[in-house]
Amino acid sequence: MKERGYDGIHKGRSGDYKDGCATFWKKTRFRLLEDDSIDFSTFNLSNNVAQVLVLEVQKGRQLVVGNIHVLFSPRRGDIKLGQIRMLLERANFLSRKWGDIPIILAGDFNSTPRSVLYEFLSSQEIDVSLHNRLKMSGMDPMDFVRWRREYIWTEEELLNAIGDLEGTKIKSPIKLWSSYASIKGPSITRGPNDEPLATTCHSKFRGTVDYLWYSAEIACLRVLDTLPIHLLKERGGLPSEEIGSDHLALVAEFAFVDYESSESDDEDTKSTDSSEVSTEHTALSGSY
Repeated sequence: MKERGYDGIHKGRSGDYKDGCATFWKKTRFRLLEDDSIDFSTFNLSNNVAQVLVLEVQKGRQLVVGNIHVLFSPRRGDIKLGQIRMLLERANFLSRKWGDIPIILAGDFNSTPRSVLYEFLSSQEIDVSLHNRLKMSGMDPMDFVRWRREYIWTEEELLNAIGDLEGTKIKSPIKLWSSYASIKGPSITRGPNDEPLATTCHSKFRGTVDYLWYSAEIACLRVLDTLPIHLLKERGGLPSEEIGSDHLALVAEFAFVDYESSESDDEDTKSTDSSEVSTEHTALSGSY
């Protein structure tokens, strides 16, 4: 990556694990202002990790870039929600610290587009008492079934999920949009809500668990569409000879958007500026 003009930071998982998260940026277009990381094991939320960086783009623009690999275990919705909650809180803190700058959050969230966790990210709020923590990630077809009942969460589960015992509702501090869902794609690669049909495809699971989320003040201009499922099956799933990962790369083009009121009419005028970022799971790019 250095030979290609990139700088980067890696955060490894604790214990004997060899994996982690890594974020890279083009040195000629970005300057690192602040880097932070989350070791979820210090909060009793498994030993996954996340990164949150503040990058300065050319012309003095800043943005927060987050990168996470959420716990896989489909039955531990409390821990998965807690990890996502902490990422949102940390990203929001850095955004406000640097003047309410835009946020991009990328990674493997280990939850499908029909899951409770996806609902939380896209709608900002859920009541965990209405959901079974064993079925929050949508990684099993039966997770989609909604029962009209309240579930009893233990104090430990509530602390894991929402961070306190003052209630059962959790609200995100950030309004987010999914880059792929915001750009309509062909039916051969997209599901009902325009998320990819699959970002991973192997013997144990096939579906979408990876996302590029973004906040206000930036717009998603276009995305690189994923491969159709039949092509992935023909190649025996992932990884393959052509694709060395068990996940597909997600690529999106973003632009800063300024709205300035016009004295002559009621229409807003826009000016855009954008740049290129890549993370372990994503490549985010833009053009002037």
